[in-house]
Amino acid sequence: MKYYLAPMEGITTYIYRNAYQKHFGGIDKYFTPFIASKKMNRREINEILPEHNQTLSVVPQILTNRADEFLQITKQIAEYGYKSVNLNLGCPSGTVTARKRGAGFLSVPDELDHFLYEIFEKSPLKISIKTRIGVESLDEWADILEIYKKYPLEELIIHPRLQKEFYKYTPHQEAFFTAVNTLTNIPLCYNGDIATVQDYDGLLCRIPQTSCIMAGRGILKNPALVLQLKHTDTAEFFTKENLKNFHDEIFENYASIMDGERPVLFKMKDLWTYMVTCFEKPEKHLKKIRKAAGFTEYRAAVNLMFLECALVTL
Repeated sequence: MKYYLAPMEGITTYIYRNAYQKHFGGIDKYFTPFIASKKMNRREINEILPEHNQTLSVVPQILTNRADEFLQITKQIAEYGYKSVNLNLGCPSGTVTARKRGAGFLSVPDELDHFLYEIFEKSPLKISIKTRIGVESLDEWADILEIYKKYPLEELIIHPRLQKEFYKYTPHQEAFFTAVNTLTNIPLCYNGDIATVQDYDGLLCRIPQTSCIMAGRGILKNPALVLQLKHTDTAEFFTKENLKNFHDEIFENYASIMDGERPVLFKMKDLWTYMVTCFEKPEKHLKKIRKAAGFTEYRAAVNLMFLECALVTL
C-alpha cells in the first residue's frame, strides 16, 4: 500500500510537508497546492524549489484548461528536475469550476479529450490526474473513464464524489470499483474520507484491489493517521511533545519567511481548524487561539491548550 498527502491550498505547503515528514512521516508522495498560471509567482516557485523538498517525494500539481498553458508550466517545472506533474480535475470550488477548470472541466468532455490529446503528445513530463467522477450525475463517470483509457496516465487519483457534492455525503466507492475493473493498465489511487482505521478497513473490505490511498483532511486532523494505517505503534509519535514540536516548527518557519504577524497567525489558525481534533474538550482554548492578535497572545493560548487538554485516544 502507498500513502499520499493530498494537496490543500494554503495548508499543505512546503513548510507543513517538511515538518510532517520530520515528526510523523510515512508518506510515499506529496502533491503541491496547484499552480494555475504560466507566470508562476514566488509562492508557487517556493513550493517546487528542490531545496525546499530535499527529503520529500513531491509532484507539482497544475490547474488549467489550456493546453498551451499546461505545457509552458510543465516546461518550467522540468527545469527544476521534476519527472512528473499532476493535473487537477478535482477541485469543486465554484470560482474554479465556473471557468471550466478543476472538476468543472469534466462538464465539457470533448474539450477535455482534445486537451488531454495535446498535452500527452507534447508534455516533457509524465502526467497523472486527480479527478472527480462527474459534475452533476453519476452517469457521467462511464464516459469520463472512456476518455482516460485513451491516454498513458502515470496514475489516476480518484475522489469518488461529483463536483456538486463538494465534500458532503458519502463517497461513491462503487465508482472507484468501476475504475479498478475498467482501467486495468493505469495505476489507481483512492481519495476521499479516509480518516480512521475503520474507514480504511471498510474500503479494503469492499475493494481489496486498492493499492494506494490519498488522504488530506484525515491527516490534518490526525497527523498519526498513516502510521495507524500501517499498523505502526503510534505511542512515540502521537504525544504532546511531538505534536507541540510539530506545531512549533511550522509556526516558527512561517514567522521566518512571512512579513508581519497577521499573515502567520492566519496560516496557523487555519491549521488549527483541523488540528484541534487531536485534543479533548478544546473549545475554550481554541477560542483564545482564534482571538489572538499577536504572537505573544497566540503562543500563550497554544501553550495552555497543550498544558490543560488531554490528547484524544487513538
